[in-house]
Amino acid sequence: MKIDILTIFPEMFEVLNHSMIGKAQENSLVEINTVNFRAFAKNNQKHVDDYPYGGGAGMLLMPQPIFDAFETIKGTKPRVILMDPAGTRFTQQKAEELSKEEQLVFICGHYEGYDERIKTLVTDEISLGDFVLTGGEMAAIAVIDAIVRLVPNVLGQQASHVDDSFSSGLLEYPQYTRPQEFCGMRVPEVLTSGNHEKIRQWRLKESLRKTFKRRPDLLKKLTLTDEMTAFLAEIREEED
Repeated sequence: MKIDILTIFPEMFEVLNHSMIGKAQENSLVEINTVNFRAFAKNNQKHVDDYPYGGGAGMLLMPQPIFDAFETIKGTKPRVILMDPAGTRFTQQKAEELSKEEQLVFICGHYEGYDERIKTLVTDEISLGDFVLTGGEMAAIAVIDAIVRLVPNVLGQQASHVDDSFSSGLLEYPQYTRPQEFCGMRVPEVLTSGNHEKIRQWRLKESLRKTFKRRPDLLKKLTLTDEMTAFLAEIREEED
């Protein structure tokens, strides 16, 4: 996968050179490039923003530097993502969809917003949620991390993301590691039983329990199996 990022703060993306994303780049599983579109400004002051027509507070990114920077990106028909609070909310399902692309281009805004004509380059407008950041860089970093970890061979074990919260539509079940007892708190006995079917059932029920308590809205989107329906009935009785 190739990822190009249009930004006026390329140094902010240094974080992507570490941990799993850094290793993915070292192993040539993903290529991440930043393009500083300030370098394409044609005015003497290298400004990339200007006042909005019609008046109003703040400054808007001008189209020319971004269009010219975009022209330097090599590739054929990449998905072009604009980080925008007014975009579609980012989800795990969207991350899975984008992880299958060969090339992604991110456009990171700053200041009050964008000249609307910039959006003619864009295929996807994405938001992290109903809040506003000082720029699109932080949001793009989160989105890129969520996408790249799903690229084949990036994670050490390919099954390790399958049970992630939201991948199955449910929040992830509780997990434990050594020691078996810590500060008087013990690992549930079922997890040390060696009975894989009972472990599977426990994990499913606890995923349902966590989702029921914290994100019941997710359950409305699921097609429940008979087993899940039975577990939910038990959970409702236990939580009453």
